[in-house]
Amino acid sequence: MILRGIFNDLGLKLLALVLSIGLWMSVVGEPVVDRGLDVPLGFENIPSALQVAGDPPDSVRVRVRGAMSIVNGLQAGDVVAVLDLAGERPGDRRLFDMFAGRIRTPFGVEVTQVVPATITVALERMGAPRTVLVVPDIEGQPAEGFAVGRISTIPATVDVVGPGSLLDELAEALTEPVSVDGASERVQSLVTVGVADPVLRLQTPISAEVTVEIVSAPVERTLHELPVGVRDVANGQSASVEPEVITVGVRASTETIRVLDAGTVEAFIDLAGLTPGRYNLPVTVESNAEIGVTHIDPPSVLVTLR
Repeated sequence: MILRGIFNDLGLKLLALVLSIGLWMSVVGEPVVDRGLDVPLGFENIPSALQVAGDPPDSVRVRVRGAMSIVNGLQAGDVVAVLDLAGERPGDRRLFDMFAGRIRTPFGVEVTQVVPATITVALERMGAPRTVLVVPDIEGQPAEGFAVGRISTIPATVDVVGPGSLLDELAEALTEPVSVDGASERVQSLVTVGVADPVLRLQTPISAEVTVEIVSAPVERTLHELPVGVRDVANGQSASVEPEVITVGVRASTETIRVLDAGTVEAFIDLAGLTPGRYNLPVTVESNAEIGVTHIDPPSVLVTLR
């Protein structure tokens, strides 16, 4: 039985031996060189109840030695640093020696130095999932004469998991960019949702449907010679205002501006509780919820109360 096992696939075994001997002979006698490399640092076998937190380095600096043809031929990913976290316990400052065994290299390459020699890693227990709002990332400007209106997402919230300390600080999840550049009508897009902190992740990977309403852009109109009234004048008192009329700028949709009349916007001075005298008082402009006031000129007037 033993002999039968030895002779199984004998041809392949002999070929592998010949190739190994050939490789060894090809590098024997070559100059031995040293080379410094920045190599990525990764983690494996992370316990399910733990999460890597803090800000561990993305890479380490290693120095390798070997035959010139092998060392000079190293490509990205041929040498990597890996921390095996199997069986590790939680802690804010877990120290890991970056000895050569944590650096994976091709055959014939020896690790002579690792910088830093020790890596500090925070291992936190997973916190309870946190529900946060999905905030769409809107890019660009609609077509001329249009503006961004109501924005909605389905789903409106997502559950995020990760270290408890990071979850406590998380306020929102973001979507991929949704472009409204040049749009003149509603924009709908199905985009991926994620969080900015790479340590956190969605409990269930998901895409969101983002709907952006494109509405007519508000326009501005200037109301000239708008009379300034007075309110809450005490019984027996009279008031005069200088100037008696002002200029008011308003902003609203095209439809609202079109039907705007003199009674929709009112300017007045509140005289409640004032005694006779001369006052420089601010003007209040009142309108409905569809109209915004952009400027008042002058913003205050001289009031004489007798």
